[in-house]
Amino acid sequence: MKQMEEMILAEGQVLPGDILKVGSFLNQNIDTTLLHQTGDEIARLYEGCGVSKVLTIEASGIAIAAAAGMTMGVPVLFAKKHRTSNVDGDVYAAKVHSFTHGVDYNIVVSSDYLLPTDRVLIVDDFLANGHALRGLMDLCEQAHCEMVGVAIAIEKCFTGAGDELRAQGVRIESMAMIESMSAHEIVFRS
Repeated sequence: MKQMEEMILAEGQVLPGDILKVGSFLNQNIDTTLLHQTGDEIARLYEGCGVSKVLTIEASGIAIAAAAGMTMGVPVLFAKKHRTSNVDGDVYAAKVHSFTHGVDYNIVVSSDYLLPTDRVLIVDDFLANGHALRGLMDLCEQAHCEMVGVAIAIEKCFTGAGDELRAQGVRIESMAMIESMSAHEIVFRS
């Protein structure tokens, strides 16, 4: 998606440790025009796939998932990073390692919200090492629902996680695919 690539080049900052700071437009201070365009593009890519629910992980994926869900006219469910007092009863849970924060989370969703009849589209802001995506896929497997595919705002292709999952048959559509990045240059996959 050309608009996402242009925003990354204009406002993204590459930090040490292969961190791409996009807080000025994507995951803290959200550019609503770009968000709307991203939701439209995700809906276009998965049109006709029978998506009945969008699934993401808190917190940075929620806005993008909501934009896609609103355009598709389907509910959005997010996995919590911690089990809280308002998540009771049976839950699906998976361990996820955060690339950005360097910590492990036990993500959870209530079994009341992720059903075997759901056709799920997973949406997230980044695909780096694939841990969050694999955790969300695990939740879908536990719920015995069908995962239709994945939509990612920014994929760090140089980690290889996206290509590995594609080779396993997972449909992944990324709005921007970064082949390499340094403090001086960001190169996108064509």
